[in-house]
Amino acid sequence: MKKRTGEPPFAADAVGRSLRGAGFNLLVADMEAALVFQRDVLAVELVYADADFALLQSDGARWMLHADHTYADHPMTGIVSEPAGRGAGVELRLYAVDPDAAESRARALDFTVLAGSADKPHGLRECYLIDADGYVWVPSRPVRP
Repeated sequence: MKKRTGEPPFAADAVGRSLRGAGFNLLVADMEAALVFQRDVLAVELVYADADFALLQSDGARWMLHADHTYADHPMTGIVSEPAGRGAGVELRLYAVDPDAAESRARALDFTVLAGSADKPHGLRECYLIDADGYVWVPSRPVRP
């Protein structure tokens, strides 16, 4: 059941046709809490958001958030109702988000910092942050030689 009032400024099928390459859609229990993490911790661009759906982007990558209630008749409903069902074992990596700044914002907003910012042998400086739905985000940037 949708909670949005009014209609988005674009047609859903137009958004679908615009997506390229790889992408992801996250089911979220609380859209506003999810948007706080996206906006205020990751500092990514919010293209559109309402009570049901959000479209975000950063450095050419686009992804979507759908509120749990929009998936009421979807096969994934049973999976995400279990705590381990939300992204267990998945790292959501953003390669153009400053990990030090994101870590600092996450700490200030009381989000969980699973691992603080560090230079890794694979050439990235990264940290591991957990959002309100339990998804693990890894903002990173290349380590300067």
